[in-house]
Amino acid sequence: MTDLSISAPKFLPTAVADRAPFAVAVAFLLLGFAAITWLVDLRQGGLFLIGGALGVTLYHGSFGFTGGWKRMVVEKRGRGMRAQMLTIGVAALAMIPLVAAGNIGGQSIAAAAGPVGVSVLLGAAIFGLGMQLGGGCGSGTLFTVGGGSARMLVTLAFFIIGALVGTAHLPFWLQQPNIGTISLGAELGVGFAIAATIAGLAGVALVTAVIEKRVHGNIEAEPVPARPGWTWIWRGPWPLVGAGLMLALLNNATLLLAGHPWSITYGFGLWGAKLAQGLGVDVASWEFWTWPAQARALNSSVLADTVSVMDFGLVLGAALAASVAGKFAPKAKLPLGSLLAAALGGVLMGYGARLSFGCNIGALFSGIATGSLHGWLWFAAAFVGSLGGVWLRPVFGLDGFAKK
Repeated sequence: MTDLSISAPKFLPTAVADRAPFAVAVAFLLLGFAAITWLVDLRQGGLFLIGGALGVTLYHGSFGFTGGWKRMVVEKRGRGMRAQMLTIGVAALAMIPLVAAGNIGGQSIAAAAGPVGVSVLLGAAIFGLGMQLGGGCGSGTLFTVGGGSARMLVTLAFFIIGALVGTAHLPFWLQQPNIGTISLGAELGVGFAIAATIAGLAGVALVTAVIEKRVHGNIEAEPVPARPGWTWIWRGPWPLVGAGLMLALLNNATLLLAGHPWSITYGFGLWGAKLAQGLGVDVASWEFWTWPAQARALNSSVLADTVSVMDFGLVLGAALAASVAGKFAPKAKLPLGSLLAAALGGVLMGYGARLSFGCNIGALFSGIATGSLHGWLWFAAAFVGSLGGVWLRPVFGLDGFAKK
């Protein structure tokens, strides 16, 4: 292996830390921040770094929606889902009032909203099915790519393809029955909207606890840090609850800086459109890409897109965390069944996310936390779809109901 002149920091034991990936991740984070700030503005550079912090948090906390849902369904253990509900609830305490205010310090504030109807219902179910086959949700795909997973690179590539196809079909799906966008804050008032949101999330957490207690006779406790002292802070793993609280804080920071909450998959559709355009496809004539905001994004640098720069930062942040922990481990060996599941899952997630206005982050986390009713519909439909995905996993040689 080539020896690098850049050595790891003193707090990183050289026998554990992956120095080459660490040096590359740090360099790209610093250079990326400088370039984005120079080419766009400081706000965009700040969002890139928030994305990096999200990547570190997701990786060290192993905070993915896919695994938490699968574990609840197969093992009847709900610790992951309860951490997710806590994360959304903590974020909602600040987000719902911020969205109701509409403007903070001259920065407009918008919810992660979508119409409540067929498009979200179908798209979320498709996404839920796909995420169990692909092996990760929107955020999970990115942070595992950052950690060096070759399989998730396949999922990401097909995720982008599915998202692009979704942009071609979305205008049709928007013509299907829906009751419009419904904001709990606007309909109920801020106080009642927060109360209703917390009650709903607590109800989900309680159901998981009751099921777990009935099956196992106990509720799984949060494990203590596996590393001595405070070294777990930079080398992981982090407690799920701690990682969740950090994600809630960073999502609120995103809302204040970007004017919209954290999102993942819009960037995938944009990347696919730009790649297709470069190959001669007349994407600009598609109805979706003629809408003003989409046309501006298509005709601008990808670095001007807030979602894209946060996605880039997230991958690099996860790579940084993996290298500090000594776990950056690219694996090229992919069984055919697993490869096919990754490709199919990626396409389904990309297409479903576009139809349902987001993924586990943009629709579920940010949607519910900003008081959008479509987030709850997304949650229910995606969970049902996820059940089908878990059932199908053994067909591709993956663990599922057939292997507990």
